[in-house]
Amino acid sequence: MLWDDFLNSDYHDWRGTGKSEDRLDNPEWLAKWLAEHDLPNPGHPSPEDMKVLKLLRMRILQLVQNLLADNKLNPENVAELNKALLGGPIIHRLEMSEVGVRLNTVRLRNDWEGIRADIADSFAHTLAEGEPSRFGICNNPDCLWVYYDETRNRSKRFCDDKMCGNLMKVRRFRARKKAAGSTVPQGMPPTEGNG
Repeated sequence: MLWDDFLNSDYHDWRGTGKSEDRLDNPEWLAKWLAEHDLPNPGHPSPEDMKVLKLLRMRILQLVQNLLADNKLNPENVAELNKALLGGPIIHRLEMSEVGVRLNTVRLRNDWEGIRADIADSFAHTLAEGEPSRFGICNNPDCLWVYYDETRNRSKRFCDDKMCGNLMKVRRFRARKKAAGSTVPQGMPPTEGNG
């Protein structure tokens, strides 16, 4: 999803190295992200455009955090989302081809304001048409990836079960093993390995 990739551009290394990267500041990542989502590339954002993009990212994250905390939306964050939505006028146009008729959306703006509107629109559709209880943040405290849980039973706890899920299982296993190894049964003399 467009909003999801945008929101997670504030990257934190899930392996626990403490490294993080604001990928919006990386021109190569930004160009690739725009291309992956079929968005125009208006060049590197100006300092003002970047400030507004990062503000939108923060507001969307706050909306998700509010939903997770108490299932309520902060009106200030909703107002910021609506403000971003104003920047992207579009028109719809029917196009005919040999295979039939197709309804296309035509953007009237190809600048960063239009892109912000697309991001806000993507999130607003998920918020309005989806289920608020399906928003989640990865349970790996080093990752914090935001996702929309599309599992049938809403059981998703990690952004990726193979990466963060396995990492957290290993951490829990090691913590249990360490806790079990550090306790010496009462009445047993300490030995070299447990004392």
